[in-house]
Amino acid sequence: MDGSAMRRTWLVLAAGLLMSGTTSSLHAQDVGLPIGAVPDPVQLEDLDGNAVDLAAITAGKPTLIEFWATWCPLCAALEPRITAAKREHGDALEVVIVAVGVNQTPRSIRRHITRHAQPGRVLFDARGRATRAFMAPTTSYIVALDAQGRVVYTGVGEHQDIAGAARKALGR
Repeated sequence: MDGSAMRRTWLVLAAGLLMSGTTSSLHAQDVGLPIGAVPDPVQLEDLDGNAVDLAAITAGKPTLIEFWATWCPLCAALEPRITAAKREHGDALEVVIVAVGVNQTPRSIRRHITRHAQPGRVLFDARGRATRAFMAPTTSYIVALDAQGRVVYTGVGEHQDIAGAARKALGR
């Protein structure tokens, strides 16, 4: 490996280390859509390839949306807290898992969720529409919407206050 390639390798590694530390230390409201914003409507797909209007699912209902991947360890760390929030609030809180279209397919997602149940409806963002509309910077990005569809919380990483985000969505 020549000197230039070695420098590039070290820069990539250093950037990765910085990003991993930064991502896990970000707090709510540091990323993504601003509080009070109403996300643009987007079409996603269910795991059978059928079009699903995300706004129709969230309309009039407090909602937690997680941008998720089968390969995301931060998402796995968040899952018990999202499950607990769903269990606590039941049908009053909608939970939507947006499976990003990076290194996964509906088939691989189906296989994964048969072994690791998810706390909400899983939709596939094959074309990145939701990722763009919600300004999702990474997986483990959580957006809480109130009943009017306004953003009341955003956060990223495994140390988010999911119970607090759910309460904000519910107006409590």
